[in-house]
Amino acid sequence: MIYAQITQFTKMLQTLSRLLDKAQWYAEANNIASEELLNSRLAPDMLPLMSQIYWACDTARLATSVLSGKEVPIFKNDEKTIPELKALIEKTISYVSSIKESDFSGWEERIVAPKGWSGAFLGKDYLYQHGVPNFYFHVVTAYAILRHNGVQIGKMDYIGQLPFMK
Repeated sequence: MIYAQITQFTKMLQTLSRLLDKAQWYAEANNIASEELLNSRLAPDMLPLMSQIYWACDTARLATSVLSGKEVPIFKNDEKTIPELKALIEKTISYVSSIKESDFSGWEERIVAPKGWSGAFLGKDYLYQHGVPNFYFHVVTAYAILRHNGVQIGKMDYIGQLPFMK
C-alpha cells in the first residue's frame, strides 16, 4: 500500500513538471516574464508558485525518507527559473524512485519524528494525516495559481495519464 502512494508522488511530480512546461509556453506566447508566474500567488498571505513547488518536492522527499527510515536529503530550494524548478522536480523524482519497496517494511508502526517537528508519529499517522494531504495541497495550489494566471490547463492536465486496461 505505501509503495503505491510513493509512486503516486512520482506521478504528481511529473504532472508538476508538465504544468511548468505549459507555464513556460504560456509566458513566451503572451510575452510575460516566467518569473512573474513563478512569483504569483492566489492570495497575499499565500506562498508563491515557486514555493508551492519547493514544498511539494520537500514533502515527497520527507515522507519517503522518514517512512523508509532513510536520512532526508536536503535541497537548497534556491531555484528561480522554470528550468531550475524542473531540475529540482527531477532530482526529487530520482530520489523518491531510488527507494525500494522493501525499504518501507514496518512503515505503519515505525516511529517518525522529522527534524524540527515538536513531536513523533506512527508512520501511518504521519503519512495519512500530514504527508499525503500536505503534498496534494501544494500540488493543487500550484495548479490553481497557474490556472488563475491564465495558463490553459484543465483537470486532465492535473490528473494525468490514467492506467486504463487494454
